[in-house]
Formats: sequence, structure tokens, C-alpha cells
Amino acid sequence: MFRNIILVALLSVLSLSAGAQTTSWPSPNKPITFINPFPPGGAVDAFGRPLAKQLSAQLNDSIVVDNRGGAGGTLGAAAAAKMAPDGYTWLLGAVHHSIAPSMYTNLSYDITKDFEPIAIIGSVPHVIVVNPTKFPKNDLKSIMEEIRKNPGKYNYASTGNGTSQHLAGELFKMQNKLFITHIPYRGTGPALQDLVAGQVDMMFDTLAGAAPFIKSGQLIAVAVASNKRSEAFPNVPTAQELGISNFVVSSWYAMWAIKGTPKEIVDKMSNEVQIALVSPDIKERWASMGASVPKMTRPELANYINQEIKLWSEVVKKSGAKLD
Repeated sequence: MFRNIILVALLSVLSLSAGAQTTSWPSPNKPITFINPFPPGGAVDAFGRPLAKQLSAQLNDSIVVDNRGGAGGTLGAAAAAKMAPDGYTWLLGAVHHSIAPSMYTNLSYDITKDFEPIAIIGSVPHVIVVNPTKFPKNDLKSIMEEIRKNPGKYNYASTGNGTSQHLAGELFKMQNKLFITHIPYRGTGPALQDLVAGQVDMMFDTLAGAAPFIKSGQLIAVAVASNKRSEAFPNVPTAQELGISNFVVSSWYAMWAIKGTPKEIVDKMSNEVQIALVSPDIKERWASMGASVPKMTRPELANYINQEIKLWSEVVKKSGAKLD
């Protein structure tokens, strides 16, 4: 009986110690790392670094953004999945992580099983943009009629095979039974440069990427792929307004915890992220990029990611999209 009393006492002490470690997170002597599985200067950095700065101030702890680019964001995600689930390593990512399962056959991680979604930190709708000299009339219905009359004549640029810009184009083609040739580029910059120069005809880019060229008149935005018009471009109709009801595509950016991270830490970080996302500086930055933050609970976000995985899997399968 005496031994049982001692055992109970020891378990109580260990439990209190574990609780103290959790509630003391984060330690001011141990920095937090956000793994960004894309190269520096990209869209995930555009959202992740300002968020890290804001959270660092809120948590009174340093946050390091560690860029580990390669293989469409899968190498960095694989590395993050192997990290200790102690609340000091988190994954930043994007819509590409819902595309990767259908484009890469040998992933060493599962985004739905090895991570726990915390929040969408930003979402930017795609926009159909065209070179103003390429079509007789620059409205979506006329453009679609022209493409139907001339199957194979027109093409669209993307930022590379397997990207959201590529698959948005394939989805549009499938929904509307159109034949448009896909021209992949290595990144947004080269694709937009050739679109402006007239080397390609159209693009299904993010609003953030295309915005400067729309404002300058070098490109014409014929429709945004969202449920409502963009506040940055209120004169551009949605695809739904023009009768294309299912063409809703966005490039979203999110944050995940490593599976197994203590619930108290996940809850605290989730709460801090929501506070950060409504801070004046973040709201101003996001607005300048044409981004919004969809309101979702963590379970709703997990369900949304599963829906995105299913959507892009179907698009990849039906279009035959490949990386090479």
C-alpha cells in the first residue's frame, strides 16, 4: 500500500511537470521555427514572414522562417513531418499541398495524417487575364466563343506543371469543353512577361500576381474565380456572374502543427494566429495583395483541405496532368 501511495505521488508530480512545460510554452530561450517549403521571396514568404513578425511580438519569442524549397513544396513538408511535435516547429504551406498527393506518387508524408491544420492565413482568388491584342473582344463569353470556333489556336501560360495556375486552366477547360494549349513556365515572372509581350494568349493567375499588369492596362482581367468580386478590382465580374457557376479557384496559404503537438499549445498558437490576422498591419498588407482570410474553425479547415485534395485529384486524373 505504501508503494502504491509513492507511485501515485510520483505520477502526480510528473503530470504537474508536464503541465507546467506545456503552459510555459513558448520558452523565451528557445526560438520557434516556421518551415516554409518554398524558396525565399515567393507567395508563402509574402504571407508567412509578416505573420511570423506579428506572432513574435505577441508571444514575446523569436520566430525563424526556414525556407526549404524543392519538389513543389514536398521536400520541406517531408522534413517538417519528422520534427519533434513540441510546439517549436510549424509548417507553412499552400494550396500546392492539396495538389501534391495526386502529382507525386512517392510522398514520404501525408498532409492529412502527419499534420494538424491551424488556419488559412490568406487566400487570393485566381483571375482570368488575357493579352488585350489576342482576342477580337475582351469579354469572357466572347473569348470562349472564339476559342470554340478555333480549337487549338489559343494557349494559356502557367507557372509550371502541377501548379494551381496550371490546374485552374485545366479545370476551366474541362468545365467548358474547351481546347486551349497549356504552356508551362518556370515561375510567375516569366509567364506574365511573355503574356504581356504577346507570346502567349491568356493565364489563370492569382490576383496578387496579375494585379500590377491589370492596373497598368497591359493585361485585361475578364473574370475572377471567386464567389464575390474583389475589393481591389470591383469592376471585374466573377465567373459565376457570367454563368460559369463552378469555377471557384483560389491560391490559399495555411499553417499546420506537427501531429502530436500538445493540444494546449495547438490551441494557444491557433488563438494567437487569429489575433495576428486581424491586426492592422496584417490586414493592410493582405488587402494590398488582394487577399482575404476565410473564417473557418480548425475542423472546417481540415474538411476544406480534404475537399481540395479530392478536387485536384479529379482534375489531374481527367486532364492527364503530369510534372514533366
